[in-house]
Amino acid sequence: MKKFEIPNIYRSSIISKLKEIRKSEDLRKKDFSPTELDFGPVKFLIARHFGFCYGVENAIEIAYKTIEENSGKRIFLLSEMIHNPVVNLDLQSQGIQFIMDTYGNQLISWAEINSDDVVIIPAFGTTLEVEHLLNEKGIDTLKYNTTCPFVEKVWTRAENLGNENYTVVIHGKAKHEETRATFSHSTRNAPSVIVRDIKEAEFLAKIILGDVIKEEFYNFFDGRYSHGFDVKKDLVRVGVVNQTTMLATETQAIADLLHNAMIKKYGAENLKNHFADTRDTLCYATNDNQSATIGLLGWEADLAIVIGGYNSSNTTHLVELLEGKFTTYFISGADKIISDILISHFDVSLRKEKITEYFLPQKAQITIALTSGASCPDAVVDEVLNKLLSFYENAKSNEGYL
Repeated sequence: MKKFEIPNIYRSSIISKLKEIRKSEDLRKKDFSPTELDFGPVKFLIARHFGFCYGVENAIEIAYKTIEENSGKRIFLLSEMIHNPVVNLDLQSQGIQFIMDTYGNQLISWAEINSDDVVIIPAFGTTLEVEHLLNEKGIDTLKYNTTCPFVEKVWTRAENLGNENYTVVIHGKAKHEETRATFSHSTRNAPSVIVRDIKEAEFLAKIILGDVIKEEFYNFFDGRYSHGFDVKKDLVRVGVVNQTTMLATETQAIADLLHNAMIKKYGAENLKNHFADTRDTLCYATNDNQSATIGLLGWEADLAIVIGGYNSSNTTHLVELLEGKFTTYFISGADKIISDILISHFDVSLRKEKITEYFLPQKAQITIALTSGASCPDAVVDEVLNKLLSFYENAKSNEGYL
């Protein structure tokens, strides 16, 4: 796989080296067990896969090269490059301005953007409407486009489904940049609808089977179906694609649910005329990170810490997986570990940050499961690990550990 040139500030002395060791020992990625780092009074279970993925490193490389190549020019990002505060703040500190926030709300008027400006398209991609607007302004939408190749793969699959007269069911969060972009590209070629989770897919299955009147579709999926969507004819043939950062197991469960609904309605012998197998749209990095997190669940730990941006979808799903077994703290960086007693962390269910006291158990040795999202730099994971180690006077030094 290609090696990317990303700033050294995102590399680390511990985590990056650990990844290289595990990669050399497991080239085919068959071992999802964590790495144990035993420092005496504290032991870490480090997930097999985590941190920057191909798409993120590609986006960061392009962004920093754009800065180097365009001295003196105004440089804009359509929205956050990736969902990580460290990376986005660093880009802003170098003069890059964000045109929209992560939900598509305008921060800078389009009237202020002109053909002399450079506009970077983030890793999530963007809508056809925004691309058209930029082209009308004379702005190159290809040279500084950092859209993840795996996101583009989803768009291609959706286009193929449309060409084969299938309706595209998108598993994703309707307000997420990637899903908005995928929906825009998909609706160009096919009727499309966004489902958030398995419960919404179950409702869609009831519509397909006629258990719920078709008018309820328009109420339930308001704002999440393509213009002119006709329930009677557009739910006869369907295929599922996903926002690449969703839970892979849930995407498959949604596909299986709709697969079975089509068998029930049309018979197994006619399934190929009504359901398209689209499992190849799942992102390899999302799969690897989630499989590695599931691998952590097979071990015992006193707590788990997940590092990443609070608006990061893939990171949130790692938290949800770990919360099923461990007391889990979702933090954006080492500064959230206030002391050996206090930690400020994000509560996924409440959607807000809160402070917890005595998060570290008082015992001779504790075990901490540790992982991060696909947009979290290794250097940030290093900082968290070192902050935790600093609370234990008798801990072994991390220098020369690996």
